[in-house]
Amino acid sequence: MSEPQAKTVLFVYGTLKRGGRNFFRMAGQQFVGEVTTAPGYRVIDLGAHPGLVRDPAAGLAIRGELFAVGANCLAELDAFEEVPGPFVRELIDVPGHGEVWAYYMNTPVPAGARTGDHWPL
Repeated sequence: MSEPQAKTVLFVYGTLKRGGRNFFRMAGQQFVGEVTTAPGYRVIDLGAHPGLVRDPAAGLAIRGELFAVGANCLAELDAFEEVPGPFVRELIDVPGHGEVWAYYMNTPVPAGARTGDHWPL
C-alpha cells in the first residue's frame, strides 16, 4: 500500500480562488474553506491580478481561500507565479490554521496602487 501524498496548505486571494480565471490550476486539489488572515497584510490591485504584501503597521486581515495542494500542483503554481521572481511563496498567519503558504509580491508596490482586504477591490 502506498503512502498518501503530503499536502501543502495554500492561501489564495486572487485569480486562483474558486470562480477566478486561473482556478483551473487548482483542479483536483482539496478546498479547505474561506478564511481571513490575521491583520498585517494588504492586497495590491495590479489590474489583471492582485499582489500581497506585508504591512505590519497598518495592515488588514485579508479574505481568501485555503486549499490543500499536492506537490505536483504546488510546483506548477510556483512556475505559474514565477517563484522566485515577481512573486515568492512564504508563510502567512491564518487564525485557526496557523501558518500556511501564500504568494507575496517580490517587487515594489506601484505608485498610487489601490489596496484593500480582498480582490477584486
